[in-house]
Amino acid sequence: METWKRNLFILYVGQFLAMAAMSCVTPFLPLYLQQLGLTDPEEVRMWSGIIFGANLLTAFLFAPVWGKLADQYGRKLMLIRSGIGVAITITLMGFATNHIQLLFLRLINGILAGFGPAAIALVATNTPEERTGYALGILHAGSVAGTICGPLLGGLLADLFGFSAVFSYLGFSMFAATLIVIFLVSENFEKKESKEKTGFLQDFQTIVAKKPVAPLFVSAFIIRLAMVGTLPLIPLYVQQLAPSQANLAFLAGFTAAVMGVANMIAAPKLGKLGDKFGSHYILICAVFGAILFFVLQAFVTELWQLIVLRFCTGVCLGGMTPSINVLIRRYAPKGMESRTYSYSHCALFLGGLVGSVGMGAIASYFGLSMIFICSALFCW
Repeated sequence: METWKRNLFILYVGQFLAMAAMSCVTPFLPLYLQQLGLTDPEEVRMWSGIIFGANLLTAFLFAPVWGKLADQYGRKLMLIRSGIGVAITITLMGFATNHIQLLFLRLINGILAGFGPAAIALVATNTPEERTGYALGILHAGSVAGTICGPLLGGLLADLFGFSAVFSYLGFSMFAATLIVIFLVSENFEKKESKEKTGFLQDFQTIVAKKPVAPLFVSAFIIRLAMVGTLPLIPLYVQQLAPSQANLAFLAGFTAAVMGVANMIAAPKLGKLGDKFGSHYILICAVFGAILFFVLQAFVTELWQLIVLRFCTGVCLGGMTPSINVLIRRYAPKGMESRTYSYSHCALFLGGLVGSVGMGAIASYFGLSMIFICSALFCW
Protein backbone atom coordinates (compact mmCIF):
# COMPACT_ATOMS: atom_id res chain seq x y z
CA MET A 1 0.00 0.00 0.00
CA GLU A 2 1.27 3.48 -0.86
CA THR A 3 2.39 5.56 2.11
CA TRP A 4 -0.23 8.28 1.65
CA LYS A 5 -3.02 5.70 1.48
CA ARG A 6 -1.78 4.00 4.67
CA ASN A 7 -1.58 7.37 6.41
CA LEU A 8 -5.10 8.21 5.26
CA PHE A 9 -6.60 4.94 6.53
CA ILE A 10 -4.94 5.24 9.95
CA LEU A 11 -5.82 8.91 10.37
CA TYR A 12 -9.41 8.21 9.30
CA VAL A 13 -9.69 5.86 12.30
CA GLY A 14 -7.91 8.35 14.56
CA GLN A 15 -10.16 11.20 13.44
CA PHE A 16 -13.22 9.03 14.05
CA LEU A 17 -12.08 8.23 17.59
CA ALA A 18 -11.08 11.83 18.36
CA MET A 19 -14.49 13.19 17.35
CA ALA A 20 -16.30 10.31 19.06
CA ALA A 21 -14.38 11.09 22.25
CA MET A 22 -15.52 14.74 22.11
CA SER A 23 -19.20 13.94 21.46
CA CYS A 24 -19.74 10.67 23.33
CA VAL A 25 -20.89 12.33 26.56
CA THR A 26 -23.89 14.01 24.90
CA PRO A 27 -26.56 11.40 25.72
CA PHE A 28 -25.61 10.75 29.35
CA LEU A 29 -23.83 13.85 30.65
CA PRO A 30 -26.83 15.06 32.76
CA LEU A 31 -27.21 11.54 34.19
CA TYR A 32 -23.49 11.35 35.00
CA LEU A 33 -23.69 14.69 36.80
CA GLN A 34 -26.56 13.34 38.90
CA GLN A 35 -24.40 10.32 39.73
CA LEU A 36 -21.64 12.73 40.79
CA GLY A 37 -23.98 14.37 43.32
CA LEU A 38 -25.94 17.14 41.59
CA THR A 39 -29.63 16.82 42.46
CA ASP A 40 -31.22 20.17 41.59
CA PRO A 41 -32.59 19.91 37.97
CA GLU A 42 -31.67 23.53 37.22
CA GLU A 43 -28.10 22.94 38.39
CA VAL A 44 -27.88 19.79 36.27
CA ARG A 45 -29.02 21.66 33.15
CA MET A 46 -26.67 24.57 33.79
CA TRP A 47 -23.60 22.43 34.47
CA SER A 48 -24.38 20.14 31.54
CA GLY A 49 -24.13 23.10 29.17
CA ILE A 50 -21.00 24.49 30.84
CA ILE A 51 -19.17 21.16 30.92
CA PHE A 52 -20.15 20.17 27.38
CA GLY A 53 -18.91 23.48 25.96
CA ALA A 54 -15.76 23.65 28.09
CA ASN A 55 -13.49 21.65 25.80
CA LEU A 56 -14.83 23.45 22.71
CA LEU A 57 -13.81 26.77 24.26
CA THR A 58 -10.27 25.72 25.14
CA ALA A 59 -9.85 23.88 21.82
CA PHE A 60 -10.76 27.15 20.06
CA LEU A 61 -8.26 29.13 22.15
CA PHE A 62 -5.33 26.72 21.81
CA ALA A 63 -5.69 25.62 18.17
CA PRO A 64 -3.28 28.32 16.91
CA VAL A 65 -0.66 27.26 19.48
CA TRP A 66 -0.61 23.66 18.29
CA GLY A 67 -0.74 24.75 14.65
CA LYS A 68 2.39 26.85 15.11
CA LEU A 69 4.22 23.99 16.85
CA ALA A 70 3.13 21.57 14.09
CA ASP A 71 4.74 23.79 11.44
CA GLN A 72 7.91 23.97 13.52
CA TYR A 73 8.28 20.36 14.67
CA GLY A 74 6.02 18.25 12.43
CA ARG A 75 2.37 17.25 12.26
CA LYS A 76 2.98 13.67 13.34
CA LEU A 77 4.41 14.87 16.65
CA MET A 78 1.26 16.93 17.25
CA LEU A 79 -0.90 13.90 16.43
CA ILE A 80 0.94 11.86 19.06
CA ARG A 81 0.75 14.68 21.62
CA SER A 82 -2.97 15.14 21.06
CA GLY A 83 -3.74 11.42 21.00
CA ILE A 84 -1.95 10.68 24.26
CA GLY A 85 -3.33 13.82 25.95
CA VAL A 86 -6.92 13.11 24.95
CA ALA A 87 -6.58 9.43 25.92
CA ILE A 88 -5.35 10.34 29.43
CA THR A 89 -7.87 13.10 30.12
CA ILE A 90 -10.89 11.21 28.83
CA THR A 91 -9.91 8.14 30.90
CA LEU A 92 -9.56 10.31 34.02
CA MET A 93 -13.10 11.65 33.48
CA GLY A 94 -14.38 8.23 34.50
CA PHE A 95 -12.71 8.67 37.90
CA ALA A 96 -14.07 12.17 38.63
CA THR A 97 -15.82 12.45 42.01
CA ASN A 98 -17.61 15.76 41.46
CA HIS A 99 -18.69 18.11 38.67
CA ILE A 100 -15.80 20.56 39.25
CA GLN A 101 -13.25 17.83 38.56
CA LEU A 102 -15.16 16.85 35.42
CA LEU A 103 -15.20 20.49 34.25
CA PHE A 104 -11.45 20.78 34.86
CA LEU A 105 -10.76 17.62 32.86
CA ARG A 106 -12.97 18.79 29.96
CA LEU A 107 -11.03 22.08 29.88
CA ILE A 108 -7.71 20.20 29.83
CA ASN A 109 -9.11 17.87 27.16
CA GLY A 110 -9.80 20.86 24.92
CA ILE A 111 -6.36 22.34 25.54
CA LEU A 112 -4.67 19.08 24.51
CA ALA A 113 -6.96 18.53 21.51
CA GLY A 114 -5.84 19.32 17.98
CA PHE A 115 -5.84 15.88 16.35
CA GLY A 116 -8.12 17.12 13.56
CA PRO A 117 -6.08 20.09 12.27
CA ALA A 118 -2.83 18.09 12.52
CA ALA A 119 -4.36 15.13 10.64
CA ILE A 120 -5.72 17.41 7.90
CA ALA A 121 -2.39 19.20 7.54
CA LEU A 122 -0.42 15.93 7.41
CA VAL A 123 -2.73 14.36 4.81
CA ALA A 124 -2.86 17.58 2.76
CA THR A 125 0.92 17.97 2.63
CA ASN A 126 1.82 14.28 2.17
CA THR A 127 -0.75 13.29 -0.46
CA PRO A 128 -0.18 13.69 -4.22
CA GLU A 129 -1.82 16.97 -5.20
CA GLU A 130 -4.06 15.30 -7.77
CA ARG A 131 -5.57 13.08 -5.03
CA THR A 132 -5.86 15.70 -2.27
CA GLY A 133 -9.60 16.29 -2.69
CA TYR A 134 -10.35 12.58 -2.42
CA ALA A 135 -8.07 12.15 0.62
CA LEU A 136 -9.46 15.13 2.52
CA GLY A 137 -13.00 14.01 1.67
CA ILE A 138 -12.26 10.62 3.25
CA LEU A 139 -10.75 12.28 6.33
CA HIS A 140 -13.76 14.59 6.64
CA ALA A 141 -16.04 11.55 6.45
CA GLY A 142 -14.17 10.05 9.42
CA SER A 143 -14.71 13.24 11.41
CA VAL A 144 -18.43 13.28 10.63
CA ALA A 145 -18.77 9.56 11.36
CA GLY A 146 -17.17 10.05 14.78
CA THR A 147 -19.47 12.98 15.55
CA ILE A 148 -22.53 10.91 14.59
CA CYS A 149 -21.49 7.64 16.20
CA GLY A 150 -20.00 9.18 19.35
CA PRO A 151 -23.37 9.80 21.06
CA LEU A 152 -24.65 6.39 19.87
CA LEU A 153 -21.56 4.60 21.22
CA GLY A 154 -21.65 6.63 24.41
CA GLY A 155 -25.29 5.81 25.09
CA LEU A 156 -24.86 2.12 24.24
CA LEU A 157 -21.73 1.64 26.37
CA ALA A 158 -23.27 3.58 29.25
CA ASP A 159 -26.31 1.26 29.24
CA LEU A 160 -24.14 -1.86 29.05
CA PHE A 161 -21.22 -1.04 31.35
CA GLY A 162 -21.98 2.21 33.22
CA PHE A 163 -20.91 5.81 32.75
CA SER A 164 -17.35 5.50 34.02
CA ALA A 165 -16.60 2.59 31.69
CA VAL A 166 -17.41 4.72 28.62
CA PHE A 167 -14.48 7.01 29.35
CA SER A 168 -12.13 4.08 29.97
CA TYR A 169 -13.04 2.34 26.70
CA LEU A 170 -12.70 5.51 24.63
CA GLY A 171 -9.45 6.45 26.34
CA PHE A 172 -7.98 3.00 25.65
CA SER A 173 -9.14 3.14 22.01
CA MET A 174 -7.59 6.58 21.53
CA PHE A 175 -4.32 5.38 23.06
CA ALA A 176 -4.29 2.32 20.78
CA ALA A 177 -4.90 4.54 17.74
CA THR A 178 -2.02 6.77 18.85
CA LEU A 179 0.32 3.79 19.06
CA ILE A 180 -0.61 2.90 15.49
CA VAL A 181 0.15 6.49 14.44
CA ILE A 182 3.56 6.27 16.14
CA PHE A 183 4.61 3.10 14.33
CA LEU A 184 2.79 3.22 10.99
CA VAL A 185 2.19 6.85 9.97
CA SER A 186 5.00 8.38 7.92
CA GLU A 187 5.54 12.09 7.34
CA ASN A 188 7.79 13.90 4.91
CA PHE A 189 8.69 16.89 7.02
CA GLU A 190 11.68 19.18 6.78
CA LYS A 191 12.21 21.49 9.72
CA LYS A 192 12.90 25.01 8.51
CA GLU A 193 15.12 27.06 10.75
CA SER A 194 13.90 30.65 10.98
CA LYS A 195 16.02 33.34 12.54
CA GLU A 196 13.04 35.64 12.93
CA LYS A 197 10.63 34.74 15.71
CA THR A 198 7.03 35.66 15.00
CA GLY A 199 4.06 36.02 17.32
CA PHE A 200 0.55 34.70 16.82
CA LEU A 201 -0.77 38.07 15.61
CA GLN A 202 1.99 38.37 13.03
CA ASP A 203 1.39 34.78 11.89
CA PHE A 204 -2.32 35.48 11.51
CA GLN A 205 -1.65 38.66 9.52
CA THR A 206 0.71 36.77 7.21
CA ILE A 207 -1.82 34.00 6.66
CA VAL A 208 -4.85 36.20 5.93
CA ALA A 209 -2.77 38.45 3.66
CA LYS A 210 -2.36 35.49 1.29
CA LYS A 211 -5.34 35.62 -1.05
CA PRO A 212 -7.88 34.02 -0.92
CA VAL A 213 -7.25 32.51 2.54
CA ALA A 214 -9.27 35.12 4.47
CA PRO A 215 -12.43 34.56 2.36
CA LEU A 216 -11.99 30.81 2.88
CA PHE A 217 -11.96 31.35 6.67
CA VAL A 218 -15.13 33.42 6.37
CA SER A 219 -16.71 30.69 4.25
CA ALA A 220 -15.82 28.05 6.85
CA PHE A 221 -17.34 30.24 9.59
CA ILE A 222 -20.58 30.79 7.64
CA ILE A 223 -20.94 27.14 6.64
CA ARG A 224 -20.60 25.95 10.23
CA LEU A 225 -22.92 28.74 11.44
CA ALA A 226 -25.62 27.75 8.95
CA MET A 227 -25.26 23.99 9.36
CA VAL A 228 -24.72 23.63 13.11
CA GLY A 229 -27.02 26.51 14.09
CA THR A 230 -30.11 24.57 13.00
CA LEU A 231 -29.20 21.30 14.75
CA PRO A 232 -30.35 22.11 18.34
CA LEU A 233 -33.74 23.23 17.00
CA ILE A 234 -34.45 20.22 14.77
CA PRO A 235 -36.26 18.31 17.59
CA LEU A 236 -38.69 21.22 18.01
CA TYR A 237 -39.31 21.38 14.26
CA VAL A 238 -39.93 17.62 14.19
CA GLN A 239 -42.40 18.02 17.06
CA GLN A 240 -44.14 20.79 15.11
CA LEU A 241 -44.43 18.62 11.99
CA ALA A 242 -45.45 15.39 13.76
CA PRO A 243 -47.02 16.33 17.11
CA SER A 244 -48.97 13.08 17.46
CA GLN A 245 -46.01 10.71 17.03
CA ALA A 246 -45.18 8.65 20.13
CA ASN A 247 -41.49 8.16 19.27
CA LEU A 248 -40.57 11.80 18.85
CA ALA A 249 -37.12 11.40 20.42
CA PHE A 250 -36.14 8.73 17.91
CA LEU A 251 -37.55 10.70 14.96
CA ALA A 252 -35.72 13.85 16.07
CA GLY A 253 -32.45 11.96 16.42
CA PHE A 254 -32.90 10.29 13.05
CA THR A 255 -33.71 13.60 11.35
CA ALA A 256 -30.63 15.23 12.85
CA ALA A 257 -28.36 12.29 12.01
CA VAL A 258 -29.45 11.83 8.40
CA MET A 259 -27.56 14.98 7.33
CA GLY A 260 -24.37 13.60 8.84
CA VAL A 261 -24.82 10.24 7.12
CA ALA A 262 -25.28 11.96 3.75
CA ASN A 263 -22.23 14.11 4.45
CA MET A 264 -20.15 11.03 5.25
CA ILE A 265 -21.23 9.23 2.06
CA ALA A 266 -20.86 12.21 -0.27
CA ALA A 267 -17.57 13.77 0.93
CA PRO A 268 -15.15 11.24 -0.66
CA LYS A 269 -17.06 11.18 -3.95
CA LEU A 270 -17.29 14.96 -4.20
CA GLY A 271 -13.63 15.22 -3.21
CA LYS A 272 -12.74 12.97 -6.14
CA LEU A 273 -14.83 15.17 -8.47
CA GLY A 274 -12.99 18.19 -7.05
CA ASP A 275 -9.66 16.60 -8.00
CA LYS A 276 -10.98 16.13 -11.54
CA PHE A 277 -12.85 19.38 -12.21
CA GLY A 278 -11.58 21.79 -9.54
CA SER A 279 -12.48 22.09 -5.86
CA HIS A 280 -13.69 25.67 -6.26
CA TYR A 281 -16.38 24.52 -8.71
CA ILE A 282 -17.55 21.82 -6.30
CA LEU A 283 -17.65 24.39 -3.49
CA ILE A 284 -19.76 26.81 -5.54
CA CYS A 285 -22.22 24.12 -6.67
CA ALA A 286 -22.51 22.73 -3.12
CA VAL A 287 -23.24 26.17 -1.66
CA PHE A 288 -25.99 26.88 -4.19
CA GLY A 289 -27.45 23.43 -3.57
CA ALA A 290 -27.47 24.06 0.20
CA ILE A 291 -29.22 27.41 -0.29
CA LEU A 292 -31.98 25.73 -2.32
CA PHE A 293 -32.50 22.92 0.19
CA PHE A 294 -32.47 25.28 3.17
CA VAL A 295 -35.21 27.42 1.63
CA LEU A 296 -37.33 24.34 0.89
CA GLN A 297 -37.01 23.14 4.51
CA ALA A 298 -38.79 26.28 5.68
CA PHE A 299 -41.95 25.28 3.77
CA VAL A 300 -42.25 21.52 4.45
CA THR A 301 -45.56 20.20 5.73
CA GLU A 302 -44.60 16.56 6.37
CA LEU A 303 -41.73 15.05 8.37
CA TRP A 304 -40.58 12.82 5.49
CA GLN A 305 -40.08 15.94 3.37
CA LEU A 306 -37.79 17.43 6.03
CA ILE A 307 -35.80 14.18 6.28
CA VAL A 308 -35.25 14.05 2.50
CA LEU A 309 -34.18 17.70 2.38
CA ARG A 310 -31.83 17.27 5.37
CA PHE A 311 -30.21 14.36 3.53
CA CYS A 312 -29.75 16.54 0.42
CA THR A 313 -28.30 19.32 2.55
CA GLY A 314 -25.83 16.83 4.02
CA VAL A 315 -24.71 15.87 0.52
CA CYS A 316 -23.98 19.54 -0.17
CA LEU A 317 -22.08 19.89 3.09
CA GLY A 318 -19.91 16.97 1.95
CA GLY A 319 -18.78 19.14 -0.94
CA MET A 320 -18.11 22.28 1.08
CA THR A 321 -15.78 21.64 4.02
CA PRO A 322 -13.40 19.25 2.18
CA SER A 323 -13.23 21.67 -0.78
CA ILE A 324 -12.29 24.51 1.57
CA ASN A 325 -9.55 22.31 3.07
CA VAL A 326 -8.17 21.53 -0.40
CA LEU A 327 -8.13 25.23 -1.32
CA ILE A 328 -6.45 26.12 1.98
CA ARG A 329 -3.72 23.59 1.21
CA ARG A 330 -3.25 25.23 -2.20
CA TYR A 331 -3.08 28.84 -0.99
CA ALA A 332 -1.63 28.57 2.55
CA PRO A 333 1.76 30.31 2.97
CA LYS A 334 4.61 27.86 2.53
CA GLY A 335 5.67 26.35 5.84
CA MET A 336 2.53 27.65 7.62
CA GLU A 337 0.05 24.98 6.54
CA SER A 338 -0.70 23.69 10.04
CA ARG A 339 -1.20 27.19 11.40
CA THR A 340 -3.55 27.95 8.52
CA TYR A 341 -5.62 24.84 9.24
CA SER A 342 -5.68 25.66 12.94
CA TYR A 343 -7.14 29.11 12.24
CA SER A 344 -9.64 27.48 9.89
CA HIS A 345 -10.72 25.25 12.77
CA CYS A 346 -11.05 28.33 14.98
CA ALA A 347 -13.45 29.73 12.38
CA LEU A 348 -15.43 26.48 12.50
CA PHE A 349 -15.62 26.47 16.31
CA LEU A 350 -16.70 30.12 16.33
CA GLY A 351 -19.29 29.52 13.61
CA GLY A 352 -20.83 26.67 15.59
CA LEU A 353 -20.99 28.77 18.75
CA VAL A 354 -22.50 31.84 17.03
CA GLY A 355 -24.89 29.68 15.03
CA SER A 356 -26.25 27.85 18.08
CA VAL A 357 -26.90 31.09 19.98
CA GLY A 358 -28.01 33.19 17.00
CA MET A 359 -30.43 30.67 15.50
CA GLY A 360 -32.01 30.18 18.91
CA ALA A 361 -32.70 33.90 19.10
CA ILE A 362 -34.08 33.97 15.53
CA ALA A 363 -36.40 31.04 16.28
CA SER A 364 -37.63 32.76 19.45
CA TYR A 365 -38.53 36.00 17.66
CA PHE A 366 -39.59 34.85 14.18
CA GLY A 367 -40.50 31.16 14.41
CA LEU A 368 -38.71 27.91 13.63
CA SER A 369 -39.07 28.04 9.85
CA MET A 370 -37.07 31.28 9.71
CA ILE A 371 -33.87 29.55 10.83
CA PHE A 372 -33.72 27.83 7.44
CA ILE A 373 -34.34 31.05 5.53
CA CYS A 374 -31.60 32.75 7.55
CA SER A 375 -29.22 29.84 6.92
CA ALA A 376 -29.85 30.21 3.19
CA LEU A 377 -29.20 33.95 3.40
CA PHE A 378 -25.93 33.39 5.29
CA CYS A 379 -24.74 30.89 2.64
CA TRP A 380 -25.65 33.35 -0.10
